[in-house]
Amino acid sequence: DKVLMELIEPYELRVAKLREFLEDVKPSLRYDIVRLIDPYGPTITDPDLQCLVVSQETRRGGEAVNKQRLENGLPALALYEILLMQDPDHRENEEEKISSSSLRHRLLGTLLRPPRQDPALPSRPYVIGLTGGTGSGKTSIARLLGCLGAFLIDADKLGHAVYVPGGPAYKQVVATFGAEILCEDGTINRKVLGAKVFGNQERLKSLTDIVWPEIARMVKEQIREAEAQG
Repeated sequence: DKVLMELIEPYELRVAKLREFLEDVKPSLRYDIVRLIDPYGPTITDPDLQCLVVSQETRRGGEAVNKQRLENGLPALALYEILLMQDPDHRENEEEKISSSSLRHRLLGTLLRPPRQDPALPSRPYVIGLTGGTGSGKTSIARLLGCLGAFLIDADKLGHAVYVPGGPAYKQVVATFGAEILCEDGTINRKVLGAKVFGNQERLKSLTDIVWPEIARMVKEQIREAEAQG
């Protein structure tokens, strides 16, 4: 649920920076940095842990950890609560504490890196890929670019188009996943198809191997159309 999660640094880079910071604070201590794959991590299973550092806003999480430890037959951890540093320059819509979410907000409208100069790229058509999570503003930005004269290609719409009867992926999808994915009118029931593939990596890959190349081909066709229109 992080704000602007697309601008969070990769896990490996965050780990490297954290390790560098911890070793700078006290290099004589041993630090184990563990990837959290659930809300509790090793805190509810490691018998050697004695203390959990929490903040005022994460104290309830620490109490939940201790509840799980007691249910697992482990002693409760001492909860050591720290105060969070306040951000004296925070804006009205930002958190009062120093927060990476606020920093990511401030990155909006700035270049993360300068445009890449590649002589192998043609000057026209100039292709911009617009991506992001749900609610990140793709539609609004696309609309603004369209007002500036951009030729818009909606990959989501193309993704729907490949499934329609007579579409480039229709026959192969039906052959791969069976006639039970069809509605009475012969269209593919995307909910039924989704139930077959999501949560099953092998089936999902089978579907994307069929659909994605067709979407890419349609995108390239539309790029050529844009070029022809100047």
